Amino acid sequence: MSDSRAAEPRRSLSATFADLLSERKDDLTVGRVAEEVGDRGFGLLLAVLSLPSALPVPAPGYSTPFGIVLLLLGVQLLAARTRPWLPERANRARIRPATAERLFRGAGRFLDWMERLVHPRMRWIHRAPGRVLYGGAVCLMSLLMILPIPLTNTLPAGVIFLLGVALSEEDGALALGALVLGLVATLFYGYLVYLLLTLGQAGVDRILPGGA
Repeated sequence: MSDSRAAEPRRSLSATFADLLSERKDDLTVGRVAEEVGDRGFGLLLAVLSLPSALPVPAPGYSTPFGIVLLLLGVQLLAARTRPWLPERANRARIRPATAERLFRGAGRFLDWMERLVHPRMRWIHRAPGRVLYGGAVCLMSLLMILPIPLTNTLPAGVIFLLGVALSEEDGALALGALVLGLVATLFYGYLVYLLLTLGQAGVDRILPGGA
């Protein structure tokens, strides 16, 4: 007997973000987001939690706590878990109303455009070995987000966002592109650390906008 749910069209990413936008903003928690993504699991949760740092929208105070949660999700991908788990404290974390409004509205417009290009392909990459690779990339990018280097959260958060979309939409080509971007981010951070160790903060300020 066939499962009738298999015939139901899966909600698009932009539709899911529109649903989140319609929520009462004072009640929007990480746990509510996790509930909304449902069986989209790791992919959509990674995309949502990386948004505050990935989009060019001011959202101070989110990179470190969300980076820690993303690191936890990355470890679970490394462990080959099929469904994400978050501790109760993380589930209770709230997203400020004004931030939620800016993030989900902006992300919805971007995803509405992006979905014209993203589609299931190269699905073999999403099998167990590939998911372990994604987990390693998410862990590394999360650690980079947590590092106390100003103005450098967008790139690693963007990598996690793209990996989340790729997992959610089963787009192996996008996943490969995100992994390449992750390598670029790693090299860039390595260069920043090198400048910091050899030339001090003045060396970092030379290449970062807004440096002192």
